[in-house]
Amino acid sequence: MGLRGELYSTRVILANRTYFFNVKENRMGDLYLNIVESKNRDVGGFDRQSVILFADDLQEFLKGFDEALRILEKETRERRRAKRDTARDVKQDTHREGRTPIRGGNTKYGRDSEKANPKDSHRDNFSEKPRKGRPPREGRRVVVKKR
Repeated sequence: MGLRGELYSTRVILANRTYFFNVKENRMGDLYLNIVESKNRDVGGFDRQSVILFADDLQEFLKGFDEALRILEKETRERRRAKRDTARDVKQDTHREGRTPIRGGNTKYGRDSEKANPKDSHRDNFSEKPRKGRPPREGRRVVVKKR
C-alpha cells in the first residue's frame, strides 16, 4: 500500500484544470475511487474539489454516469446539427436576397448598406474643409484624409 492508502493514481492535465483519479484503501480495508479536480485561482494557489466513490457503489454510479454521457453526446450532436443548419439557412437566404457573401461568413450588403465597401470605414473621420484647387460640389460632403 502506498502513501495514504493509494493503490493507483493517474492525472489528466487540461488547459486550466487537472483531474486526479486515485484508487485507495481505507483503514477498514474498503476500496474506493477518489476523483479530485484542481483548478488554478486568479490570486494564486489552487481550488480543489473531491468526489469519493466506494467500490460497492461503483456499478450504480457508472449506470447513472453512462446515461448522462449518452444524453450529453446526443445534445451535442443536435446542437452541432442545428448550428450547421442555421449557418446553411443564412447562407441560402443571403443568396436569395441578392447579397454577396464574403470571407468568414459575414455578409456584404452592396445595395442595402450605407457603406457598401468595408474599406471605406476610414472615411468616417472626415473634415468639412474643401480640397485645395477646386471648389466642392453643391450638396456633397468633402472627404479629406487625415495624415
